[in-house]
Amino acid sequence: MIFCFSGTGNSLLVARELAARTGREITMLEKELLLRPQERLFELAEGEDAIWVFPVHSWGVPPVVRRFIRKCKLKAPPSARHWMIATCGDDIGRADDQWRQEIGRRGWSPMGAFSVAMPNTYVCMKGFDVDSEEVAAAKLAAMPDRVGEIAAAIKRGFSGGDVVRGDHAWLKTAAVYPLFRAFCMSPGAFRADPAKCSGCGLCASECPLGNIEMKDGMPQWGPACAMCLRCYHGCPSRAVDHGKATLGKGRKPVYR
Repeated sequence: MIFCFSGTGNSLLVARELAARTGREITMLEKELLLRPQERLFELAEGEDAIWVFPVHSWGVPPVVRRFIRKCKLKAPPSARHWMIATCGDDIGRADDQWRQEIGRRGWSPMGAFSVAMPNTYVCMKGFDVDSEEVAAAKLAAMPDRVGEIAAAIKRGFSGGDVVRGDHAWLKTAAVYPLFRAFCMSPGAFRADPAKCSGCGLCASECPLGNIEMKDGMPQWGPACAMCLRCYHGCPSRAVDHGKATLGKGRKPVYR
């Protein structure tokens, strides 16, 4: 089984490529599954493993994924193994260590961890923007072969780390990640420009946490935000911004 959380679709593309190569089914982590993960029972058959596919958020595991791992009901044989595939713009820090800790706390068996470079999505801080079209295209072109390597490694039972950590990896995950969680995940700065917003409701219908409601034809953000930026990148009118931080920044296609 492939458990996949995806904001703008990078991780979804990877999960689909992996599913095509391995025959595994994809379970999308969104809406009710993320809000109430304890209400559904997942079962792994004998010989079936779990593969966790998700984007890295500030060099760590997205908080919504960590919460799902902690609270979900998963019935599996003792032999079941778990793998991680993290998508990232460049590097993942020590996000794989976080994932191993979460899996281990459940008494499960973490195996190999992998990273896949995909088009950059985070644009909410100074100096952060989307990749150029050339860089994004190169990452997307390289992804299938990379996933093929990962599928082969999983088949042979790889248990190490095949990831790009980047410079100062420990500092990024141990210090920057908790600061990001504490101060940079508020949806309060999201707004839609009334001069641009068409009131189509796409942001509300596609929010993975169901955190956006349409009121009087305009989107309103609630408190439960994954900071995945699907609403920003996916707005067909380019009406959504996160305060002033995203003004003039690029937007990447949302893969559905």
